[in-house]
Amino acid sequence: MCGIFGIIAHPKSGIEKKLTGSITEKLFVLSESRGKESSGIAIKNSAKDQIFVYKKSVPATELIKSEDYQNFFREAIDGCFNKEELLQNPFALIAHARLVTNGSQENNNNNQPVIKNNLVTVHNGIITNVDEIWNSHPELKRSYEVDTEVYLELIYSTLLRGESPEKSISNAYQKVKGTISSGVLFGQYPIVAISTNNSSLYFTYNIQKGILIFASERFILKQILEEFNLVNRFGLFEPEWSNPDILLTINLDHFTIHTNSLKNPTQPSILHRTDAVSQIVNFTEDKNIDLSKSTNYFHLLKDSPKRRLLYYNPDPIKHLNRCSKCLLPETFPYIVYDQKGECNYCKNYIARSSGGRENELKAIAEKFRSGNSTPDCVVPFSGGRDSSFGLHYIVKELGLKPITYTFDWGMVTDLARRNIARLCGKLGVENIIVSADIQKKRRNIRLNVEAWLKKPALGMIPLFMAGDKQFIVYTNHILKQTGIKLNIYSSNMLENTDFKAAFCGVKPESAKERPDALSVKSLAQMIFYYGKNFATNPSYINASIPDTLSSFYSYYAEPRTDFYQIYDWIKWDEQLIERTLFEEYDWEISPDTTSTWRIGDGTAAFYNYIYFTVAGFSEFDTFRSNQIREGLITREQGMDFLEKENRPRFESLMWYFDTIGVDFEKAIKTVNSIPKLYNM
Repeated sequence: MCGIFGIIAHPKSGIEKKLTGSITEKLFVLSESRGKESSGIAIKNSAKDQIFVYKKSVPATELIKSEDYQNFFREAIDGCFNKEELLQNPFALIAHARLVTNGSQENNNNNQPVIKNNLVTVHNGIITNVDEIWNSHPELKRSYEVDTEVYLELIYSTLLRGESPEKSISNAYQKVKGTISSGVLFGQYPIVAISTNNSSLYFTYNIQKGILIFASERFILKQILEEFNLVNRFGLFEPEWSNPDILLTINLDHFTIHTNSLKNPTQPSILHRTDAVSQIVNFTEDKNIDLSKSTNYFHLLKDSPKRRLLYYNPDPIKHLNRCSKCLLPETFPYIVYDQKGECNYCKNYIARSSGGRENELKAIAEKFRSGNSTPDCVVPFSGGRDSSFGLHYIVKELGLKPITYTFDWGMVTDLARRNIARLCGKLGVENIIVSADIQKKRRNIRLNVEAWLKKPALGMIPLFMAGDKQFIVYTNHILKQTGIKLNIYSSNMLENTDFKAAFCGVKPESAKERPDALSVKSLAQMIFYYGKNFATNPSYINASIPDTLSSFYSYYAEPRTDFYQIYDWIKWDEQLIERTLFEEYDWEISPDTTSTWRIGDGTAAFYNYIYFTVAGFSEFDTFRSNQIREGLITREQGMDFLEKENRPRFESLMWYFDTIGVDFEKAIKTVNSIPKLYNM
């Protein structure tokens, strides 16, 4: 989920002070793409027998430009370099660019590196059973909100029993669920440990030269090697693809490296324990921690009076005329019924999800299979239901070795992140995060939501989600960076929501190959509609426009090659999908809905509330109607699903408005006051 990196060097490396600083700053810059909400660094100075830590809730590029950082770096490595600025005493440096998942970045104790019990770590990933561990191990002492703390507590509790660092880290990994890639500094020992359970950690080293560098992505390391000519300078090797079960411990005194399996470490380190506890110098001011803030957000909202503001009156909607075959009501744009009551959408529907093409898909996979530990496909991974099962199928049934990729644009929910960690940790799959400037993205959403509230128009609602569409461009970037050709998506045609474009005056196209495909004519109509609304509502002319235009290009014009959608080839089976995810991965659903769909997308609760309140239907009506047409459910079953799935999701709505900074009461009252497309 975040970006971590480190440099470990012995005097025999001959590395210069200036080069060390330059490599560190470049690693910060490259790692920032994985998280921009905070950043930090820890340096173990062997000359002073101290660990120095500096962290702040700012992006990495801002951190390294500050005078405080420069002063910190000089003090932290003081004594490690001689007058000629060549290394004379070992040091270890670990650093972090954070995408916030657990614990607010405003409380600096939650930021990385995390400090506890004379241990310092940087952690990439999410521990999904953190509360369970705290509750079942009362001997562990909780002080922070961040999940990484429990990892350090587990390590420390094993060290107290006299076990080696390797055994202590291994024991911690056996207890946690989710994903951990980490670098750990031990205050008592001249030891650095780096490890991963999902391949999201790469390293290069030369034992004779006494230097090791690691990072979250292979591409980042390759950039460093090339820019600073480190292959020739230090004899470093091209980073290999990482294994999902690896633990390296580096002894700073002798620069020995021991490689172990996380599950069964066999070779203990040669330890020379120091009597003094290393001093940890933190150059930032920490606030007191209120652990009550860790209480489940949904529980805190249980009795909120704002819940009563939500409009939910299904009675007039139940009396709408609906298609005799599917569930689409008379308020659906461009709908026409024949004499039998069957709608034009059913008549023109082309079956997509019949399955039966698994052998063809396996033949395609065989053409791209690497045959070794090298990844052979890139899989965009949202943490949602279909992408989670898709990843399971790609690994377990197709036998491919994927790299997953997530574009975090600020509306990926914590629930989705936890499910990403569950799948990647269990399957040992790398997850590359591309983190947008989340604060900027959320500002853009706020600007467009506030503009929409001034003059609501159903066709303009997709503008709220424009910021996530650049994921297609970034997918192509990752394919280029990794040299991988095969690109497998897990979207399916059951999710087709043509009504969103139809509210812009664009007639549905039944023969399109993917949900996001539109003809040139339809694109022109959509652009005209948006232009007209921009002209009549100048509030849309705001700072979000460049991002919106970029997203529009990405979604409709960015080229795709060797691109396959898994559910075009295998049958979409809701019961099988849910059973697999629940039983094999302890997959999590949202407490405020019965549906397993759209629970990882922070915007869905709001736009579906608008559609249902104003038009009498939502995405769930189209999704269940497509299932009926495919013969996956009956019409009666579909109606039963809708009765539950179209209920307002209060907690998710509160999270959405809190996150983007829009007043909940004002927004909901505005939506409620919009004239309905049906009779009350």
